[in-house]
Amino acid sequence: MSGGTAPLPGAEEVAALRRVAVEAAAAAGELVRTGRPDRVEVAATKSTPTDVVTAMDTASERLLREVLRRARPQDGFLGEEGGHHPGTSGLTWVVDPVDGTVNYLYGLRAYAVSVACVVDPGRGVQRPDPSTWTVLAGCVHDPTAGEVWSAALGQGASLRDGERERVLRVPGEVALDRALVGTGFGYDPVRRAEQAAVLARLLPRVRDVRRIGSAALDLCWVGAGRLDAYYERGLKPWDMAAGGLVASEAGAAVTGFDGGPAGADGVLAAPGALHTALRAELAG
Repeated sequence: MSGGTAPLPGAEEVAALRRVAVEAAAAAGELVRTGRPDRVEVAATKSTPTDVVTAMDTASERLLREVLRRARPQDGFLGEEGGHHPGTSGLTWVVDPVDGTVNYLYGLRAYAVSVACVVDPGRGVQRPDPSTWTVLAGCVHDPTAGEVWSAALGQGASLRDGERERVLRVPGEVALDRALVGTGFGYDPVRRAEQAAVLARLLPRVRDVRRIGSAALDLCWVGAGRLDAYYERGLKPWDMAAGGLVASEAGAAVTGFDGGPAGADGVLAAPGALHTALRAELAG
């Protein structure tokens, strides 16, 4: 999940960025949880008629931008709904105001707010790119479970559940045929057909497959051992930034299907030998 050659912020600043991410994600998570009406309406669509936006997506992103601007006025901002707004510090906040919008629409309790801070020296004031950025800090806030997943580069990952907080480390090695694997599907019909073909090939080779509907949570769950691995093609930068850092700081390898940086062409998160085995399957 890293790239670039410029010096990174020091440990104290990275820790402070993590605290800002937690604060912002918690504020938006509370808004998303308490502001959900009994019936959620679709406010707009994006890539396809099934790729939906609710009023809460927009409201949550607006709140995130306000909180982050107060705390870090010099930083840039990249949001799923509002696009890229360059800053002057070299740092950019990458946010998903409701990751798992379709779950939110249907009242399924698997959605989250994702907030990450990245640096991408080679891009200047341009929009940062997952293939070259370094994710410095991130938080994924699950408002229905009351779980706060966070990480800072080189400082580990943790899960806070109420007053309890524990350091995350991926479990020991798991064989491919014993692995519980998470995945997801895009909205474009052609891509969904391709993903179904990959799933059909993989399903007989693993313990089972789960489709949760929130990439941010999938990645965090790999870090906690709730999933042994996760893969998906077609993710956007805000889908993977914070959750990918949580998984990698917990000890998982987070790469593309080809072993390079994770990105739109593929994200694979798994520990050790399982990562290697899944890469071989996904490349087939």
